[in-house]
Amino acid sequence: MFRDSDNNIGPAAHRDWKAHLVPQRWERFGRQEHGVWDRLFTRQLPYLGDRIVEPFLRGIAKMGLDRPGIPELERLSDRLDSLTGWRLVSVAGIVPDEAFFAMLADRRFPIGNFIRGADSLDYLKEPDCFHDIFGHVPMLGDPEIARLMEALGRLGVRALAEGHGEVISRLYWHTVEFGLAREGGEVKIFGAGLASSFGEAHFSLEADVPRPRFTVREAAATPYRNDVFQPLYFVSDSLDEVAAELEGLSPADLAKLSA
Repeated sequence: MFRDSDNNIGPAAHRDWKAHLVPQRWERFGRQEHGVWDRLFTRQLPYLGDRIVEPFLRGIAKMGLDRPGIPELERLSDRLDSLTGWRLVSVAGIVPDEAFFAMLADRRFPIGNFIRGADSLDYLKEPDCFHDIFGHVPMLGDPEIARLMEALGRLGVRALAEGHGEVISRLYWHTVEFGLAREGGEVKIFGAGLASSFGEAHFSLEADVPRPRFTVREAAATPYRNDVFQPLYFVSDSLDEVAAELEGLSPADLAKLSA
């Protein structure tokens, strides 16, 4: 956990992430865009079923994400804020790592202000609002995961400043984005990149690929790909354990992992 000076990410980092904000302009989404959301949602959720960790399913209900159409961000933020103190902010696309981790440290999660086209449901050059909202927001409604994300944000800000950005990015990627976790004796989907991808959700659980046990050291040493399905998926012993491991890391630990 962070203490003392780590409890403040600094005014410069705070200003920098705010520079990336844009209006969601929800009113410009028409029947076609809302239809894409509905198609993605009704295709994805039934497959996930009992294949995804329970906090995700609880989050879908708590956040009201089972309603039709692209959610209006301010209303969704108000609901999330009441649960865990997090808010959602609209961005035009991928933000730099420095801004991204500073947002997390301030309990803000960036949401792309666009949705994929109906002709490209399964291919994205960069995350859209379906990935960002459907994949991440249900888990942010869980207090333990919300606390973990804030801790990763604070650690990420320090890691990038001290030259250990690759390590924190790998840890985030292999857990929050593309991690698996054991729950009730079964291996289930944990990461948002898997939760929001129809093809890779299937692939991660059903394909003949390595699924090594997650350890901080192994995950920190393992590169990842952002343009293809992952060549392996780390499996955490449980959500509680991976959260405790990651929250317990310090900048000094990252320096050792980088050595």
